[in-house]
Amino acid sequence: MNIFIAGLSYDVNDADLNTFFKEYGVINSAKVIMDRSTSRSKGYGFVEMDNNEDANKAISKLNGVEYDGRTISVSEARPRQERNNNSYGNNRGGYNNRY
Repeated sequence: MNIFIAGLSYDVNDADLNTFFKEYGVINSAKVIMDRSTSRSKGYGFVEMDNNEDANKAISKLNGVEYDGRTISVSEARPRQERNNNSYGNNRGGYNNRY
């Protein structure tokens, strides 16, 4: 199961996330998402665990707790939605060539 963690301190790294979750079971991967342009944490990450029971236990125990000075939100990750990459009709203020 893939777990989504929001509200992370910008100082938390992959190893910290792995250590924080390993008490609840075997961790396949732990990844803090970084901003490409600044190389700074975006404040959220993902932890992947094979055992759904362990993952659900981690979610229930860690959601809403304080970690590194911030209250984190922990939930099952949802599949990423596809983005519409064209500039027509996406309300981003781009040139609209309807006429």
